[in-house]
Amino acid sequence: MSIVKRGSTFQLRRRVPQRYRAVEPRGVVWISLHTDSETVARSKADRAWGQLVEAWEARLAGDTEDAEARHAAAHELARIRGFRYLDVGLVARLPADELVARVEAIGARRAAPDPVEASALLGTVPAPSLTLEKALELYWGLAREKTLGKSEDQLRRWKNPRVKAVRNFVEIVGNKPIEAITRDDMLDFRQHWLERIEAGEVTPNSANKDLIHLGDVLKTVNTMKRLGLTLPLGELSFREGETRTRPPFSPEWIRSRLLAPGALSGLNDEARGLLLGMVNTGYRPSEGAGLTAKTIRLDAAVPHIAIEPEGRQLKSAYARRVIPLTGVSLEAFRAFQDGFPRYRESSAGLSATVNKYLKANGLLETPAHSFYSLRHAFEDRMLAAGIDDRIRRDLFGHRLDRERYGKGASLEHVARLVREIAL
Repeated sequence: MSIVKRGSTFQLRRRVPQRYRAVEPRGVVWISLHTDSETVARSKADRAWGQLVEAWEARLAGDTEDAEARHAAAHELARIRGFRYLDVGLVARLPADELVARVEAIGARRAAPDPVEASALLGTVPAPSLTLEKALELYWGLAREKTLGKSEDQLRRWKNPRVKAVRNFVEIVGNKPIEAITRDDMLDFRQHWLERIEAGEVTPNSANKDLIHLGDVLKTVNTMKRLGLTLPLGELSFREGETRTRPPFSPEWIRSRLLAPGALSGLNDEARGLLLGMVNTGYRPSEGAGLTAKTIRLDAAVPHIAIEPEGRQLKSAYARRVIPLTGVSLEAFRAFQDGFPRYRESSAGLSATVNKYLKANGLLETPAHSFYSLRHAFEDRMLAAGIDDRIRRDLFGHRLDRERYGKGASLEHVARLVREIAL
């Protein structure tokens, strides 16, 4: 690289690397550094060369048969030249001075206009045709902000319903380009779900989730890829009936059946420990499975666990909390002071294992009960004991429906209250 003064202005002179000969016919380029100071010129030289290389790379990327790569390269090349990529129809409607600026920029650096650069600045690169399956591949990268802080288990459970929704649509309608998806296609997909609802195979809630996840993929790709499509996603959801909630286990059932000697002996040690841990804490299964030696604090003045976003994403900001350990839950954690590695990345496996065992051994109070019913049972016992609403919500990781004032109850005070209802 050499810096040469031509007239009163310093310029950068450099040979064009072999890699860029296909998009740069000049063997040597001269770049004006717009200064008569050699010191300033040397400070600007690296940046000027870097911008030129960046433009060559964008033009190389645009010289391809890959429609998606060509479209992305056009956006990048327009940005490097100081413009926003606009479709040719929008370019044609620009004010005259802005349109002229684009045209003049095309030939500003060479004797003859470069067709790749002209396409980028005038918006004549056609938008890529993305099939739905290709859109799903792109979605993972475009939606990565939604995955920040998720554990591998959480990431898998976040991905699976979106994969399922796209697969279901492709099976019913086909792997169409997303710009070709019509209102009729979406109504056909909805009809498929309606027939399954009528047959009693799924609930309206399940069908709505599929529609929501499919819509999320389409809307995210449309927005982030700047496709400008009008997606036919409105008025598709089904009216949902009354939300079904799991009933709580009664205290008598927990004492006489779940905590009966030998009742849980057939469960593996970690699953049994997590079940007993839930009895007097009410944590979510995924929260219990995610605990580690750092968040299980048995040596504290008040033994407790801390639900923290440690290697995973919490359900909400309110889910971050500490819960005192009492009764059978405290005893369970004494045996698992380092946590539950078997289920740390598989809380769904934990629930499946426990529910299967409870059902097979007649330990469900009714067919509607499940492992999760222990969480509801803990809440009911707190309610029956008259424990303050804020304390209940803090222990459960729920939002308080009023302004929060002060720090709230001390851990010592909360522990005393929980001991009174502990099993």
